Amino acid sequence: MRHRKKTLKLGRTSAHLEALMAGLATNLIKCGRITTTISKAKAVRPFAEKLVTLAKCGDLAARRLVAKRLKFHGPGAELSADKKARDQWHKKHDVVRKLFSEIAPVFKDRAGGYTRIMRLATRGSDCSEMAIIEWVTYVPQAPKAKPEGKTKAVGKKGEAGEKKTETAAAK
Repeated sequence: MRHRKKTLKLGRTSAHLEALMAGLATNLIKCGRITTTISKAKAVRPFAEKLVTLAKCGDLAARRLVAKRLKFHGPGAELSADKKARDQWHKKHDVVRKLFSEIAPVFKDRAGGYTRIMRLATRGSDCSEMAIIEWVTYVPQAPKAKPEGKTKAVGKKGEAGEKKTETAAAK
C-alpha cells in the first residue's frame, strides 16, 4: 500500500526524479511557463509551490534550501575573477536570485496556488497528453511584428533583372 506517499514516481529512480523536478522547476522559474506532459506538470506543481513558499520567507537558510533542491551551483571558478562575465552569468542563469527577488514578492499576500495547469492537445508522436504549467501572474508577451518596409522580390530571375535595368535606366 502507498499510504502517505504522495509524490508521483513517474517510472524513475529517486535520483532521476529529483533531477527531473529540479530541471522542470528551474525552467519554470526562468521562463515563467513550460510545456510538458500532464503527469510531469502535476508532479512539479507541489515542488515549485514549496520553493515559492520558502522564497517568501527570504532568509539565508531558505535560500540555501532552495539552491539545494534545485541542484543549483553558482558560477564556476573561471568566472569568479571576471566581474563582467559573472554579472552576465547572474542575469541569465541565477534562478535562485530570480525566485527570491522577482517571483516571491509577487506572491507575498497569496496563501498558495501559485501555478496553473492548462491542458493542451495530445502530442503527435506518442499521443501523450500535454499541458502548460505557468505562474498564475504570468502574462504572455505579444509576438514581435515584422517591419513592413522590407519586402522580398518575388518572381523569376528575369523579372528581378528587368527591375534592376529599369532602376539603372531611371538614374
